[in-house]
Amino acid sequence: MNPDLIAQLAEQVDEAARTGQTLTMLTAGHPALDIDAAYSVQRASIARRVARGERLVGMKMGLTSFAKMEQMGVHDPIYGHLTDAMILPNGGQLQLKGLVHPRVEPEIAFTLASDLCGQPTPEQALAAVASVHSAIEIIDSRYTNFKFTLIDVVADNTSACRYVVSEGIPLGGMDLGNLKIEMDVGGREHRKGSSQAILDHPAKSLARLAAMLDARQEGLVAGQTVLAGAATAAVHVAAGDQVSVQVEGLPDVHFSISA
Repeated sequence: MNPDLIAQLAEQVDEAARTGQTLTMLTAGHPALDIDAAYSVQRASIARRVARGERLVGMKMGLTSFAKMEQMGVHDPIYGHLTDAMILPNGGQLQLKGLVHPRVEPEIAFTLASDLCGQPTPEQALAAVASVHSAIEIIDSRYTNFKFTLIDVVADNTSACRYVVSEGIPLGGMDLGNLKIEMDVGGREHRKGSSQAILDHPAKSLARLAAMLDARQEGLVAGQTVLAGAATAAVHVAAGDQVSVQVEGLPDVHFSISA
């Protein structure tokens, strides 16, 4: 796709995220936009953030539920980039000003001890992990009336907004395959899930991310954080909410939303 158009679309999604303004889905005006072009838009929008002084600190996986992939008619999850401006401290407070459609998801996160690239097995992916964390991702689609296609989501950095991770613990011999995960949102919404919902095992999500990046001659870097994907459906949040996630065997993670 025309590099000038990629830059133009990247500016649109970046400005929407930066200012909290809504955005008409890109595919409405550019129906030929495909998944490869959407990732190019995503990278160009992240480059704009980096040029403003943000630092790339990790990656996130999305669409890691097999049922959701089948529903969307795709065979691969999607991924986005994380910058230091997206970090919310554990126990911190989120400001809703500037957000459009904020939702939260319970996740498991990894911090890498070494670079990870190529086509690793899940076992090889775990060997690159320094620590594992419980996590909450705050997603925020900027599209008007919450209408978008998968292509639009990818271009918009898979709705990445903020994320919170717990204190990390060494992986050791912990089996991450079927950990109980619970999320409470404001006392009104309670979700229960399992790490098995994340591509059957979070390690498979990490390995799949490395392989997807390898297809673009990219890889993961030691010290980066990876959000492996959601264990339950996302939940809308509102002012005054307290959000907490408990993952079996891992430290808890929580934050509040400014009233």
